[in-house]
Amino acid sequence: MAMRTASGAPYRFDAGALCLELLVTGGPGPYDRYESLHGPEDVRRWITECRLDPRPGVTVGPEDPAALRRLRDALWRLASARAGAVDPPIGPPTDGDLSALNEAAAGPPLVTLLGPGNARVAAPGADVPRLMTEIARDAVDLLGGPRGDRLRECAGERCRLLYLDLSRPGRRRWCSMANCGNRHKVRAHRARGGEG
Repeated sequence: MAMRTASGAPYRFDAGALCLELLVTGGPGPYDRYESLHGPEDVRRWITECRLDPRPGVTVGPEDPAALRRLRDALWRLASARAGAVDPPIGPPTDGDLSALNEAAAGPPLVTLLGPGNARVAAPGADVPRLMTEIARDAVDLLGGPRGDRLRECAGERCRLLYLDLSRPGRRRWCSMANCGNRHKVRAHRARGGEG
């Protein structure tokens, strides 16, 4: 996904999973300042930017952004706990978070069909509850499976982004080398007495 630093500089962030890409849209507590899912158009924009393939023409109703935010906030707490986040500012997961995830995962999914030229196409009837099912099932697979052992929180000083470490050795430390990794390198260089 394309992200921006606090100064507005663009960088790429690969969360590694659909459910983790939802987390960059804001969240509970201190993450609410990053809120980007205010209305239906914001949800449609996120769908065009996420890793969902094929990207369906999802029908988004006026109540859907709030429902998607509730799922996202539950995912923040559940994924932070699974990643072993140290003192997350959003608190530990609750029974309600687990219920919200499981309720969404139990719903009907988005359906993919084979279209002309062997292209994958979304079946008609795609809506936000079906999208939430896809996201929740992705989260269940991640949090409840072996890939969850590779769920990480960025080691950046002021960054709490979560990502799936897909590197071969499993030692990725940063949400993005171009952002947090570079800041760390600059600080380390300055600490060694280098020019800046």
